[in-house]
Amino acid sequence: MGDLSRDINSKFPNYKVKALLNIVYTANWIKSHQNDFFKPYGISPQQFNILRILKGAGDPIKVQTIKERMIERAPNATRLTDKLCAKDLIERIACPDDRRVVHINITKKGLLLLDDISKNLKNDLIDNLSEAEALQLSDLLDKIR
Repeated sequence: MGDLSRDINSKFPNYKVKALLNIVYTANWIKSHQNDFFKPYGISPQQFNILRILKGAGDPIKVQTIKERMIERAPNATRLTDKLCAKDLIERIACPDDRRVVHINITKKGLLLLDDISKNLKNDLIDNLSEAEALQLSDLLDKIR
């Protein structure tokens, strides 16, 4: 089991400071694992999130709607969609009523990639937690926000 004090060889003035730094440290640790997992698929965790949002939406949606639903609020959602479009994982659909509006839809290739990823996606990063501990952690994180 990890110990932040040992991992970063540091002491903390109080448990609140240690908890905050532990959240940041753990978030970066998780992000690193996610980046490593998605690399062979040629996408980032943020791009995966966009594909899942589009699959869940069922119908084409605006980029602004994607931004609002993202786990990691990305100001670069347009750039992320550009990369997904270049890989033929999503498509842009012009709105017939308003030329300024563009809707985004996931392609069959994007759906196939999500299916492939879901076969290998594991939540093993939190295997050390019981269901009760996971609920408690989630509640505490909600309380912080």
